[in-house]
Amino acid sequence: MKSRLTISLLLLAALLAGCNDSDDNDVNAGNDTTPGEPATFKFVEGTIAQAHAAMRAGTLTCEALVQGYIDRIKAYDDTGPTLHAVINLNPRALDRARMLDRNYAVDGPSGPLHCVPVLLKDNFDTADVTTTAGGTAMQYNRTPDDAFSVAGIIDAGGIILGKANLDEFAFGFQGSSSMEGQVKNAYDQSKGPGGSSSGTGAAIAASFAMAGTGSDTGGSIRVPSSVEGLVGIRPSLRLVSQDGIVPLAASQDTGGPMCRTVEDCALMLDAMVGFDDSEHANQRKAFAYDAAAIESVDEYEAITNVPSTYTDYLDPNGLNGARIAALEPLFGNGNGENAQVQAELMQAIEAMRAAGATVDILTADDLAQRNVVLGDLTGFDSNSRYEFRNDLTAYLMSWPSNLDGHLRSFDEVEASGGYEARNTGTFAFYGTIGRAVENASDTSDEAVAYRAAYQRNLEERPGIVRNGLMRILDNRDGDDMNANALGAPYDALLYPSVLGLAPALGSSPSTGSNNRLSPYSGFPALTMPAGMVVPTGNAAAPALPVGMELLAREFDEPTLIRIAYGYQTEVRPRSAPTFTPELAANDD
Repeated sequence: MKSRLTISLLLLAALLAGCNDSDDNDVNAGNDTTPGEPATFKFVEGTIAQAHAAMRAGTLTCEALVQGYIDRIKAYDDTGPTLHAVINLNPRALDRARMLDRNYAVDGPSGPLHCVPVLLKDNFDTADVTTTAGGTAMQYNRTPDDAFSVAGIIDAGGIILGKANLDEFAFGFQGSSSMEGQVKNAYDQSKGPGGSSSGTGAAIAASFAMAGTGSDTGGSIRVPSSVEGLVGIRPSLRLVSQDGIVPLAASQDTGGPMCRTVEDCALMLDAMVGFDDSEHANQRKAFAYDAAAIESVDEYEAITNVPSTYTDYLDPNGLNGARIAALEPLFGNGNGENAQVQAELMQAIEAMRAAGATVDILTADDLAQRNVVLGDLTGFDSNSRYEFRNDLTAYLMSWPSNLDGHLRSFDEVEASGGYEARNTGTFAFYGTIGRAVENASDTSDEAVAYRAAYQRNLEERPGIVRNGLMRILDNRDGDDMNANALGAPYDALLYPSVLGLAPALGSSPSTGSNNRLSPYSGFPALTMPAGMVVPTGNAAAPALPVGMELLAREFDEPTLIRIAYGYQTEVRPRSAPTFTPELAANDD
């Protein structure tokens, strides 16, 4: 596989070769520029392509871009709509912007993400800013280096703008932390943001940065992306290194991008992937939990089939010829808000068909023909209950505490009380099960049952879930060579990311078990807006996003990007929130 630098230079050359001041591949391109005039940039819904076009035209500097996003955070995060989406700003962001401006004048762009301001979920390590995981217990955590995926973003020219709020320790979907409080939904501040990547979701929806990162153990990229109208990618397990991401369950965790457009997420994913030989990368030769670690870039390339750039799959006609299976049993019961979600997804399906896609709606009976009962695939427990205690300790022990004085174990964090009171029971729960899993000498019935359930998750769950999904994707009734084909294979599966709309502030969205398919299988999933709806019975309420999720075969992120970009081009489903408009100082 080519090195990260080589890939970045190749992609940059391709971007520059095709550059002009109005990029036809950008769904929002041209909305700020009169034909014949130099490209300019608006912060609300601004894209990477638009910022780069304005820089080429000389109407935007990197420093002005970074300062503009800082101004928006100051105007809207703790005042105005008070989204509480950002925990800390990077004090070195403007210095890096000035350096990039100086270099740009001589050498041109620094990479595909040249001067792209990125907000990281505050469980991604950075040397410049503390990494708290949202808990005051970890407020002094200062790691000596950046997470592997963060280093990739910086190598590609990006600027770490700061750290986003989250549901502390990535525990759930409420979106609140002891560091910054409750995140609010960018579209309606009386609504919740989902989680656990809640701050990233609200911040990117409100145009506080150009792109962001989230982590996902059981829905934490896809749930907030759904209720905030974003594109969120949970990559295949093993594709993105887990080095430097505070763990919840190492066997399910992964980091991924959260963006307003598919093309920006493709660029972000380019920067985040790559072979990492560190002990915490969790990049194994096979999906099995006890498989040996990948040993080289060549082996990583052979296993993951990672492309030189995911932007090669930004096909505006990406729906034409696509084959998609919509899984009706995952659509919900049709009651309350779910009726609006279902109606919006049916409109999305019709739009896909009109653009040339085949979308088959598979019922429970159809799935039974493929020997699949979806409840059998999603009915397992998450591994977070078994792994969090020991994984957090391993993370906290991975660097010395002599300089930052950080706590060194789960037990110390739990004893500190440095988290919201609502999570006292959560820590106790994780502590009890984690100790039982680690202590084989505990022969109590409860401890034995925990260890047996965890072992089943490690050894049996992957085969059950992966084989079931492959039977649907391959459109056959069995796993062996004698299986009967029931039609042409499918490219992707489709279902709602969240069964309702954004919930009341302080509560969690209705997620069902849909979000478990990707982490339990290791297959990639992409969430994007299907469209916007006004809640039934409240015509004066702001329109809220409805998200849909696409799932593909392992390491087939290119297909997800192709289908999603085709849908984005055809439908343009995203609308900007109304409570965080362009600032007067930035509105020319």
